[in-house]
Amino acid sequence: MSQVDKDAYQTDYVVGQDNVNRFGLDLHNVVFPVTAVLIILFVVGTLIFPSASKELLEGAKNSAINGFDWFFLLSANIFVVFSLALIFLPVGKIRIGGMDAKPDFSTISWFAMLFAAGMGIGLMFWAVAEPVAYYTDWYGTPLGVEANTEAGAKLAMGGTMYHWGLHPWAIYAVVALSLSFFSYNKGLPLTIRSAFFPILGDRIWGWPGHIIDILAVLATIFGLATSLGFGAQQAASGLAYLVPAIEGGMNVQMAIIVGVTLLALMSVLRGLEGGVKVLSNLNMIIAGLLLFFVIFAGPTIVIFQTMWDTTSSYVGNMVALSNPFGREDEVWFHGWTVFYWAWWISWSPFVGMFIARVSRGRTVREFITAVLLIPTLITIVWMSTFGGSALDQIQNEVGLLASEGLTDVSLAMFQMLENIPLATISSFLAIILVLVFFVTSSDSGSLVVDSITAGGKVDAPTAQRVFWVVMEGAIAAALIFGGGGDALGALQAGAVSAGLPFTFVLLVMCYSLYKGLNHERRLLIAEGKMT
Repeated sequence: MSQVDKDAYQTDYVVGQDNVNRFGLDLHNVVFPVTAVLIILFVVGTLIFPSASKELLEGAKNSAINGFDWFFLLSANIFVVFSLALIFLPVGKIRIGGMDAKPDFSTISWFAMLFAAGMGIGLMFWAVAEPVAYYTDWYGTPLGVEANTEAGAKLAMGGTMYHWGLHPWAIYAVVALSLSFFSYNKGLPLTIRSAFFPILGDRIWGWPGHIIDILAVLATIFGLATSLGFGAQQAASGLAYLVPAIEGGMNVQMAIIVGVTLLALMSVLRGLEGGVKVLSNLNMIIAGLLLFFVIFAGPTIVIFQTMWDTTSSYVGNMVALSNPFGREDEVWFHGWTVFYWAWWISWSPFVGMFIARVSRGRTVREFITAVLLIPTLITIVWMSTFGGSALDQIQNEVGLLASEGLTDVSLAMFQMLENIPLATISSFLAIILVLVFFVTSSDSGSLVVDSITAGGKVDAPTAQRVFWVVMEGAIAAALIFGGGGDALGALQAGAVSAGLPFTFVLLVMCYSLYKGLNHERRLLIAEGKMT
């Protein structure tokens, strides 16, 4: 192999060379100030004009969803095919960090962290509400199936899995593998721009790279703050439902945000090993307890049957659900599928970079299998347990979901648990799980944003992560206090709108990643480290 080929990914850039060091901080001299100004302007504008901001951004979101529905669906399909192909291609043997690299975390801890950051909180929020919505035609039904029928129940579970299975995890896998490979194998900074070095070369250190990283930070901050705000509302509703004496109003929501922020702050101060890792393992333990309790205290036989029905419906309808052309269920797939794909893509910088941060030492094949396939299997079990129990209650006319339907998405989980023994204990456990998931997301999100705004440094001062944790909580609290649902809706619409340009970014990232992996494989073959 020629010397030129060996040096194809070499650069004179030194991580942190564009940073400024003041007041004990270590910040990128463009990404941090531009991002900070844009965030302040957005929050102030949303607080002053909450309804107008929501209307403007909702218009942008709807234009992206309605005008580019085909683009979102086709792109998501490409990400799945590309990710699965990496498992079987020869580049799957490449190890992140070098052929002699060892994993930084045990397999169980690694998986717990990537799953908790990826979508743990979403599974709590939608595991009951989404299947019930599809089954009862709350906002359209998948493929136009007739509501409140046996076929509708199976497709409700299959459609739910479609949104939480291979496609979202493929989106995360593309970003995570790109970042970890170019950082740990090619020595580039752990930041989004590094994934485009094979295409842009040293131009990534200029404005093309600045723009990519700024968009990534904005999408991450807005997504996290939105989730924290809506999550506080859900937790407050759950507490009010569980303890009627507690009113789930603004004071309770603000208290929850402050509490989550303080716990995330403590986790940050403990570091990655003692913070996120411990919380993620705790997440998995609590989630496992709640899951097994519902399986064995609920309709056990129905749940196991639902697992089979969910899997068969998911696999059997995947092609039809992935088709963007000639759909008769436009209301459903615009309101759900395209929205989900835009949301997952807008979240991909956050989740992808966090997974990259904890994935050194895994082979590409091991990485894709763990990130793509294992979460999908576990999600089938989770959705079938909670969603299947809820559908069974509706079909047997038991509880509020059967008598009143889906009246409050944030209460659906608690309304289902009410009809299972020891409802108070299981509901309390569910609230604790929601809160711990949020603490994990806030902590891991601050880790990601700090890395990007520090020019790719992974050892920046702890004070910077403290700043971002506080900022996430402050944005959520300010929006709830100043504009309530309108302000949070505007923030969410802004994050989803960012999904459209990021889809282009991810498609280019696939090409760049394969080009980089292929170069690495040829280099390893020439060095006799791979056959």
